[in-house]
Amino acid sequence: MLNALTLTVSLAALALAAWCGFAAYRDQPTKDWHFIGMAVVTVLALAQLVVGVVRLAQGGEPDEGTVIFVAYLVGALLSVPAAGFMSLVERSRWGSATVAAGALLLAVLEVRLHDIWWKG
Repeated sequence: MLNALTLTVSLAALALAAWCGFAAYRDQPTKDWHFIGMAVVTVLALAQLVVGVVRLAQGGEPDEGTVIFVAYLVGALLSVPAAGFMSLVERSRWGSATVAAGALLLAVLEVRLHDIWWKG
């Protein structure tokens, strides 16, 4: 897997988690700026999905199997949009907390993706 892209997605997810966590601490619901941040993180996760599929098509082989690798890629792509949708349903500070939790989940999934792909 492209290490720089994995690191970029992880750092962007952690920044989003901190931003939305601070909003939840201040008792604020998610706002339009938060959704723009979620869109940026989701586009990065989509780019990672595309790069991962291209690497698989080029003959790359993950350590723990292709199905698990693709499942983690899809889970990483969907974690932040699902949290964003749930924050639309819950228009309180807990919506921001949900997005922070979804972004933290994405950062953890990135570490796991790196472990699955890395042959070291």
